[in-house]
Amino acid sequence: MRPRIHDAFVEVPGGKIFTRLWRVQNAQHPPLILLHDSLGCVDLWRDFPLELAMACRCDVLAYDRLGFGRSSLRSEAPSLEFIHEEAATCFPALQQALGIERFSLFGHSVGGGMALMIAALHPQACAAVITESAQAFVEERTVSGIRAAMQHFAQSEQFAKLERLHGEKAAWVFSAWTDIWLSPDFAGWNLDPYLGSITCPVLVIHGDEDEYGSLAFPRRIAAQVSGDAEQLILLGCGHIPHREQKAQVLAACRTFLHRTACLCT
Repeated sequence: MRPRIHDAFVEVPGGKIFTRLWRVQNAQHPPLILLHDSLGCVDLWRDFPLELAMACRCDVLAYDRLGFGRSSLRSEAPSLEFIHEEAATCFPALQQALGIERFSLFGHSVGGGMALMIAALHPQACAAVITESAQAFVEERTVSGIRAAMQHFAQSEQFAKLERLHGEKAAWVFSAWTDIWLSPDFAGWNLDPYLGSITCPVLVIHGDEDEYGSLAFPRRIAAQVSGDAEQLILLGCGHIPHREQKAQVLAACRTFLHRTACLCT
């Protein structure tokens, strides 16, 4: 039976966030919560959450961060601590509002960094983490990729795609990404202080042709977390593995979550 979809808005500090839940019957694992990338939202996941719920036999929840998609507008620019703030403030409010005691996480790009930080700050509640194309620090490839994206989205037809996802928030979403990651004050950011506090199993997925980060990212994450860690390096794959090599990602997630559940029983 296909998962049932439930949409809801949840109050968090700063406004309301839009959530979508794909609920399966007889779930075999804790709910898997998706954290989107810097330009993402619930709609940009497309059919991946549905297929993930069916493949892994668990509820899947995605949400638009404040300022993105259908969540509340934000007028102020995010702070340089926005990744930590999501993990320490917004996510716990979402978890409490929805009554989620234990969960697993799937984070894409900066959402992967957020997932790792959530696992570090809330180790008792987090059962497992899957990162996809996550940045572990700021490297030259990250900066170069963003600068290339700025030229790409300078074309009106490309920026219109952001407007279809985020409406009037599109300019804020784009500036929130580029301004922070290109800021000299953000150049020293990294996940190193948090990785050692992650005790749950971690699956690190990365494409070897990722335009925003080299294989130094998955290697550092896997080497520094305290829990069991494995890497899946996808050959000929860029920054969006769940779209470019969906079958491999789904299979890896299913195997990883099943093995994680067996270890916990």
